[in-house]
Amino acid sequence: MKQFFFENLFIFIKKNFMMFAAFFAAVITCFIVPPDKEYLGYFDLKTLTCLFCVLAVVCALKNIRFFYMLAERIVRMFRTARIAILALVYITFIGSMLIANDMALLTFLPLGFYMLRSTGKEKYMAFTFVMQNIAANLGGMLTPFGNPQNLYLYSFFKIPTLEFMGIMFLPFILAIILITLCCLVFVKNEPLEAPDSGIKLPKGKTVLFLILFALSIAIVFRGIPYWTGLIIIPAVLFFVDRKALCMVDYPLLFTFVFFFIFAGNMGRIDLIRYFFSMLLEKSALIFGVLSCQCISNVPTAILLSQFTNNYRELLWAVNIGGAGTLIASLASLITFSEYTRHNPGKAWYYIKIFSVFNFAFVIILTVIMYFVK
Repeated sequence: MKQFFFENLFIFIKKNFMMFAAFFAAVITCFIVPPDKEYLGYFDLKTLTCLFCVLAVVCALKNIRFFYMLAERIVRMFRTARIAILALVYITFIGSMLIANDMALLTFLPLGFYMLRSTGKEKYMAFTFVMQNIAANLGGMLTPFGNPQNLYLYSFFKIPTLEFMGIMFLPFILAIILITLCCLVFVKNEPLEAPDSGIKLPKGKTVLFLILFALSIAIVFRGIPYWTGLIIIPAVLFFVDRKALCMVDYPLLFTFVFFFIFAGNMGRIDLIRYFFSMLLEKSALIFGVLSCQCISNVPTAILLSQFTNNYRELLWAVNIGGAGTLIASLASLITFSEYTRHNPGKAWYYIKIFSVFNFAFVIILTVIMYFVK
């Protein structure tokens, strides 16, 4: 019994490593900056509420297999491996704009596996997963709710929606071009037959969940007070789909809470404030991208927002910086876990392909945006 407990605890910690890292980072800084009334100002309640509402509704839509059915029908329209894989990557790209990058991967990676396995095209499995991962990390950059770090910066700096999309438009277009070129070059134009899974959607739940999704998006875009969604969405899901409320990525929400404490405390340490401000003044883009490679893009956004008002370059950094190392984005760890689950013994093979493409993307996009700024 004791061994079973510790084994499960180890699995839980491993699965939610970033949350525990954020927790310990917060605790350490609490010894430097003892808790006081200023701690209450650390937390961005709107960001946490918006994130919870979007994740809850997306989980409900996922439970009725809405996104899976939608993606499958689109893929079945195409008859070659090249175009089908490109369509699958595009679906993930667009999906990340609407349902956040991690949920897009959890939804569409299984479809990629299903499509390639059922059509005998396993040789493209690693490449497809890597492209879907890049698409999820970079596709979400255009919208405030596409990536968690976007939602935070959008709220923290109170960036106008059109300005936000204008800032991210160029790297978004560049990402589409690079992803398209990779799929056209590295996938052969082989015939492909995708079987029909016969999924049917429950009409009533589909309409209801889409209304809730529209409500959550309206909250993100500041059309409706955030507390409205916090009341309506959980209440409806409690009676219609309680499982969706249980499936919400609560460790991600707690990761934000702990990093709010960590970043808030770091911002009150004079030496740290001076050092980070100096580096960010030289290049918020370069320093932000490098920071993402070491501590991931969400904590980078929360931490560096305390030391610079240059949200333009910071937005570029925490979105482009999602490519690169496996820990640059939590979404990348989701993809790695999903691939190794289906392909045991091929972890290093995947990491090699992942590293080549991800570092190519992060270098190309960073260099272009550095000279554009």
